[in-house]
Amino acid sequence: MSKRISLPTLTLVGLVLMLTLSGSALAQGPGPLHTSPAWQATYWNNMTLSGPPVLQRDEADLNYDWGNGSPDPAVRADNFSARWTRYFDVAAGDYRFTATADDGIRVWVDGELVINEWYDHPPKTVSAKKYLSAEHHLVTVEFYENTGGAVARVALEPWSAPIQNWRGEYFNNMTLSGAPVLVRDDANIAFDWGNGSPAPGVVNSDLFSVRWTRALNLAAGSYRFTLTADDGARLWVNDHLLIDAWRDQAPRTYTGDIYLPGGSVSVKMEYYEHTGGAVARLSWTGADTPMPGEVVVDDTDTGFVRGGSLGGWHVANEGHGGRLTWTRNNDWARPRYNWARWYPKLSPGRYEVFAFIPERYTTTSNARYWVAHADGNTLQTVDQSANGGRWVSLGTYRFTGSGGEYVSLSDITGETRLTRLIAFDAIKWAPR
Repeated sequence: MSKRISLPTLTLVGLVLMLTLSGSALAQGPGPLHTSPAWQATYWNNMTLSGPPVLQRDEADLNYDWGNGSPDPAVRADNFSARWTRYFDVAAGDYRFTATADDGIRVWVDGELVINEWYDHPPKTVSAKKYLSAEHHLVTVEFYENTGGAVARVALEPWSAPIQNWRGEYFNNMTLSGAPVLVRDDANIAFDWGNGSPAPGVVNSDLFSVRWTRALNLAAGSYRFTLTADDGARLWVNDHLLIDAWRDQAPRTYTGDIYLPGGSVSVKMEYYEHTGGAVARLSWTGADTPMPGEVVVDDTDTGFVRGGSLGGWHVANEGHGGRLTWTRNNDWARPRYNWARWYPKLSPGRYEVFAFIPERYTTTSNARYWVAHADGNTLQTVDQSANGGRWVSLGTYRFTGSGGEYVSLSDITGETRLTRLIAFDAIKWAPR
């Protein structure tokens, strides 16, 4: 419960003030951190912190976005100033103080001025390094707003070695906005927090979000990423949005397959928790091994049959399974166009059909796949040039498992002859 003393309300004009300075980031420092239970906040209706204050209160966090409003009806939206003080207990070590402000801001530690940006300016970020002994330390932040937009952020974190695993940025909102209340090195994304918090006393148990980022060193090949979330999550791999499940939901698992050229691979997972249980997991494996029940026919398998102008076929040592087949596009006027079929060995049932599109040898925008299934033949057109390294769905159908069902692809694309490359790689049937 905050304590509040108000003086007469003044006219609101407009302000954005965001100030974050909490002990949460220090939890990853040399040892445990204990802080005062609240900030002691004082506000003045002038820019010089002078005279009688118009408002005094306790504030649990300094993380504000007031938009065009005011901190309180008693405080002006322009031409005001504020001071926050709070004690922190820290383990001995070097710490980084970072301040971003528009307009003026300054930060003291035990009476020593460590950041001084006390002048009108657009948003600007500065940092300072300071050694703190293992004892109480008084942190004081002063801020003033002149006119126009107002921004103020202050963060305190250990001056430590670079993060080696996942960089986890935790926010006390569901939109990954503002400054994170906690940044830490997470060895894995394998969390089931139940109804609890990722960091009790620092991160909410509901209404929070997390962003994890990491660079992975992976060999060239196809990979399957598996994500489980309650509630929303989305995953980027090499800047591809591979999984998008940004919705409230009970724990649900998603998979996405992608071909990676090898070397450093950027991976980013974003997550939010609404209410109730909270689960976030991510793993990956080579995607060349089918999941249980799936049937894959590659261009190296006996179920792959090709015909036409055999002299026009080429192979390359890449793609699904480490090999692909390709040719140049043709037109109907040529009697010996190239074609291929993939024949699966299926049990009767419904299957979703996917075509794997390699990264290279795929410049056509009009690859014409025919799916032969129990209820007839369906044409699906795929832009291979825009889907490199991905499995593309050709739809879900009923199959009898008779052995006569297949997927067919020719090099007839409707584009000017011999101007495009078309790849014939793997086809997958996934039970539905």
